[in-house]
Amino acid sequence: MKIVVLDGYALNPGDLSWEPLEKMGDVAIYDRTPVNDEREILKRIGDAEIVFDNKTPLTASVMKQAPNLKYIGVLSTGYDIIDLDGAKENDIVVTNIPAYGTDAVAQHTFALLLEITNRVGLHDQLVHDGAWSKSPDYTFWDAPLIELKDKTIGLFGFGKIAQQVARLAHAFSMNVIYYNHRPKPFAEDWATQVEMDDLFAQSDIISMHTPLTPETNEIIDCDNITKMKDGVIILNTARGGLIEEVATADALNSGKIAALGTDVASQEPINPDNPLLTSKNTFITPHIAWAPLTTRKRLLSIAVDNFQAYLDGKPVNTVYS
Repeated sequence: MKIVVLDGYALNPGDLSWEPLEKMGDVAIYDRTPVNDEREILKRIGDAEIVFDNKTPLTASVMKQAPNLKYIGVLSTGYDIIDLDGAKENDIVVTNIPAYGTDAVAQHTFALLLEITNRVGLHDQLVHDGAWSKSPDYTFWDAPLIELKDKTIGLFGFGKIAQQVARLAHAFSMNVIYYNHRPKPFAEDWATQVEMDDLFAQSDIISMHTPLTPETNEIIDCDNITKMKDGVIILNTARGGLIEEVATADALNSGKIAALGTDVASQEPINPDNPLLTSKNTFITPHIAWAPLTTRKRLLSIAVDNFQAYLDGKPVNTVYS
């Protein structure tokens, strides 16, 4: 059985072992595949039956021209790079990796928030630059410091990651509200489900945790920003396309948005002319919330388990089958 990994480097830059997958067939592993080169994508797939993929787009055209392809294992939770209609037309099973990074992404969400509220990086650098040694006082700060207690955090989307963020927020004595596109009960009575406009209006901090769909594309736009509190903080560890970046940069520069903490961008790697790179109070990490070693080990293990379940005729974690 021929197996191809189209873009394995992000998952495994050398600190994991592909051995569990290699035991299951003849495996060809590519660190990266050009995302806009259909001919090269097809060349690498060749006559393989199995493809593992992270961010290489697999279109209906590619699937149609890869007649042996029977299974696509997406090496992430999101699967917007897969044309599901094309998979259906070509009888290809598609699986993803749900919930592998729940704790890591929730942790990173709070890392961004705490950097915004406590400015640890800034003050660490100032201390190392000698500012504390020269201070006439035992303490100093060079940016506003914000206490989280009693602040309202609004979670846009309420899947497993958002629910874990909610628990962390509750531990900080924050008020928790959330919006989900359909009613989603939560076991804890300290979190309240609200309508989307109410979330925008009531939140001191808005944290994005929804898939990127036609309905959520650029949902943080000029119109919805005007509904928010002055000085709102926005966090995004979901998908860059949820935020209309020009409008958000303008709101950051005007002070309508006090700060943005994001791990994602509309195009990745981020374009050098992305307006968020020069907007005020913008904290950007390079899509690393999912990437702790333990988290990636879990992802690879689930990917292998998904594939074995498919071979056993009982596929799991399917997004199309």
